[in-house]
Amino acid sequence: MKTLGVNTIRVYHVDPKADHAGCMGEFARAGIYPIIDLDTFDTYILPNNPWWNQTQHDRYAAVMDAFARFDNALGFFVGNEIIAQNNQSNVAPFIKSAARDMKAYRDAKGYRKFPVGYSAADIADLRPMLQDYLTCGGNASENIDFFALNSYEWCGKTNFRESGYVNLQAMAKNFPVPIFFSETGCNTVPPRTFEDQAAIFGPEMVADWSGSLVYEWIQEANHYGLIEYGPPVDPTVVASNVKGGFTRAGTPTPVQPDFDNLKSQWATITPSGVARSNYNPSSVSTRACPTSSPGGWLVNGNVRVPSLGETFSGSFVPTPTATGAGPTPTKNPAAADREVASWAKKALAAVLAIFVFYL
Repeated sequence: MKTLGVNTIRVYHVDPKADHAGCMGEFARAGIYPIIDLDTFDTYILPNNPWWNQTQHDRYAAVMDAFARFDNALGFFVGNEIIAQNNQSNVAPFIKSAARDMKAYRDAKGYRKFPVGYSAADIADLRPMLQDYLTCGGNASENIDFFALNSYEWCGKTNFRESGYVNLQAMAKNFPVPIFFSETGCNTVPPRTFEDQAAIFGPEMVADWSGSLVYEWIQEANHYGLIEYGPPVDPTVVASNVKGGFTRAGTPTPVQPDFDNLKSQWATITPSGVARSNYNPSSVSTRACPTSSPGGWLVNGNVRVPSLGETFSGSFVPTPTATGAGPTPTKNPAAADREVASWAKKALAAVLAIFVFYL
């Protein structure tokens, strides 16, 4: 990772009962800062019949407890792609619930102010409503501290405008919290050249985007890996270091030419970010809470954030305003699908990489 030029990784699921001191120490010596997902395979927030309860709270808190003592723990996600379809946005207030309670838990424990944010699927019908909703309403205790996007729009030989990045940039302009790519690195046109990195860290985007995390570290069946620990084996093989037909321990070997292509991209970029002396807080715009729309956004305005122990009842109560006015309660017109099992602004303006593995 150090050879590649990594300074940040993301870890999706961890065992809070395990001893992570050795691993975090190795990362620290290499100048690498992990961002940790707080949810686990059996505690993430479900999109179609959402709830936020004490069991989820305690399991998320246990992960925070396990990493809060490490100086190089960078922050925490309360969810990854909870909304995977455009008719699932009624879960968004529960994402705010998790962010609110994890930030309150962080403060009650006296931990440093770890940023707590969310990693979103790139759903065109919900742009920019989701990112706006998670930062709207004026109550910082309920809002996320950063917004991250899993986007694979830049595929093959393209450019800032044709790829669609121009649209993502327009929606990120003067965003009120750090915004960055939590997954990127399209592989539909091999080999991956990672030319989007020059755009993300270049003059067109670097003033608003705070970095990019490239998916993923270990080679798996989806062929996104940057390294492998040996050739694929029979998927039926059962061994402690084998999962899904791929070895997960040993001496890493770069997957070429992808590894060197990314290394070359990162070696040539010189992100400058925004100097404090040039930063104008008045230019940062807190967006209005979006209203419901035919395109799929279902949460109508600034609704009350669900309390701990609450389950979605089919509608949300508007947050009272000074005059008592507010949008009408949000109804749930979506069909009952099967449950899907599925810092300060500019703080991350540096080279980031995402790596998927289990601590």
